Amino acid sequence: MAHEHNHFESARAGNRKGLFLALAITTGIMLLEFFGGLFTNSLALISDSGHMLSDASSLLLSLVAIGFAGKAASANKTYGYYRFEILAAFFNGITLFVMAGFIIYEAFERFVEPEEIRGGWMLVIAVIGLLANVLSALALHKSGDVHGNLNMKSAYVHVIGDALGSVGAITGGLLILFFEWTIADPIVSVLVALLILKSAWGILQNSIHILMEGTPATIHPEEAKALLKKIDGVLDIHDLHIWTITSGFDSFSCHLDVEAGADEQRVLQEAIGLIHDHFKIEHTTIQIEKVGLAHHHLKV
Repeated sequence: MAHEHNHFESARAGNRKGLFLALAITTGIMLLEFFGGLFTNSLALISDSGHMLSDASSLLLSLVAIGFAGKAASANKTYGYYRFEILAAFFNGITLFVMAGFIIYEAFERFVEPEEIRGGWMLVIAVIGLLANVLSALALHKSGDVHGNLNMKSAYVHVIGDALGSVGAITGGLLILFFEWTIADPIVSVLVALLILKSAWGILQNSIHILMEGTPATIHPEEAKALLKKIDGVLDIHDLHIWTITSGFDSFSCHLDVEAGADEQRVLQEAIGLIHDHFKIEHTTIQIEKVGLAHHHLKV
């Protein structure tokens, strides 16, 4: 158990390092793309810099969330502040939606009234932006858990969205430079916005599922029931709940009806071990009940 806790905290330290590096890179390139967009009159660059502003804020929020999550539990926060990371992921998902909407709105105006764009400079700045985005993504992927931690995943998606924006700006720059096709700028912006929306929707769904105390996707309640029923002396399982505190930290609780002559401590020890070994859940609360025990009907 102590080994797994240390691994959990070690992963959090890696997440913090990755976020800090990505934040520093993103902030620098955001300023370059913003002023570069003004100079070249490129919506693709300006919208991407705006998206990077959103990303810099989101990376900072994710960094703050990790700090908050590390605070000790208290009398009025008995689970601690781990859930703050999920709130950060939820907020980041919303900012992705807002930014995509802004990009689409600005692109529509460019469709109606196309403007002259300096394709060469736009291309140079977009290439620099892409290189920076790749460095940020590598920093997050190497140091942080971008697959298992929803907070880190939302930050990673922001950075990947930046990379897509830079790829789009590069594509637009090439089309403008060689074919003078200025309409490519808003078209590329809309395509990037749609890709951002797709990722944002997934992050919002996952964060809402956790905030609503949903069962982790990798765990099936019926499988847990079948597993516990195999314990000698167990008659039935009820009031079973499985939920996520934060990414990588799940909780389990249930009531076990056992035979009158069953050894409660043996049953309890075996049940805790089975849940830990099969589902990697450390925070387990199990109530042992024998015939004759009655309690009020529980709503959930």
